[in-house]
Amino acid sequence: MAGKLPIYRLIVLLPLLVGVVLVMYPLFWMVSSSFKSYDEIFGAVWNLPSEWLFSNYATAWTKGIGNYFMNSVIVTVSTIAGVVIIASLCAYGLSRFRFRYSKTLFMFVLGGMMLDPQVCLVPLYKLLQNLNIHNTYFALILPYIAFRLSIAVLLIRSYFLGIPKEIEESATMDGCSVFRTYLSIFLPMSLPIIMTTIILTSYYAWNEFLFSIIFIDSDKYRTIPAGLMNFKDALSTDWGVLLAGLVISSLPLIILFIFMQKYFIQGMSDGSVKG
Repeated sequence: MAGKLPIYRLIVLLPLLVGVVLVMYPLFWMVSSSFKSYDEIFGAVWNLPSEWLFSNYATAWTKGIGNYFMNSVIVTVSTIAGVVIIASLCAYGLSRFRFRYSKTLFMFVLGGMMLDPQVCLVPLYKLLQNLNIHNTYFALILPYIAFRLSIAVLLIRSYFLGIPKEIEESATMDGCSVFRTYLSIFLPMSLPIIMTTIILTSYYAWNEFLFSIIFIDSDKYRTIPAGLMNFKDALSTDWGVLLAGLVISSLPLIILFIFMQKYFIQGMSDGSVKG
């Protein structure tokens, strides 16, 4: 058995190592090439930079990435706050209270997952114009919140269903109001699924492209995905700076996922559909 164990581990680990290389090498190449000059990117594709050009990052930031980056931060953080607050309140009501048509209301909320964003482009565009919020941050934040609520309510409600009823009853006996029970007991106990919701929402809001090019006309409010398209046209001959811009745009989500991955896995497993 002792002799077979290393071979078994090797068989298991080998495909995993190949997968890691396939996933990580493009990222490594992008990062290393972002420090190269234009000639070195094409002349020494597989080599490390002979001279590390940190100036590529400074140039990318001042050429426009800085503005797009801050716009994405504002839109993403606002979307996360809106989704977490609205979805957790909605999930609390649907999981802890029984009232007429509660199941119908829950199915109505879930119906949002069946709605494709592309189908809503024309009516959404007209609605945003009528509300005079077209070409503002709200033109992205409100649709993003709306399209992420269904999945967020489903996950958080499933997690809330797993919290013992006795804890809620004890809080009521101690004098906690309904809202205080939600704020002081349910939210702290649901940290993994809240973190999972934050990761899923941030991934969507940070990378969303379609709405950001249709609902925003001005460079002042453009986010990273749409901004990079203009950035590519403006710097089509300076690939080092362009790759530096891509690295800057990728870093926030990578860092977020690294620090929250344990909550993500736990939240997804504990928040499996119940009820």
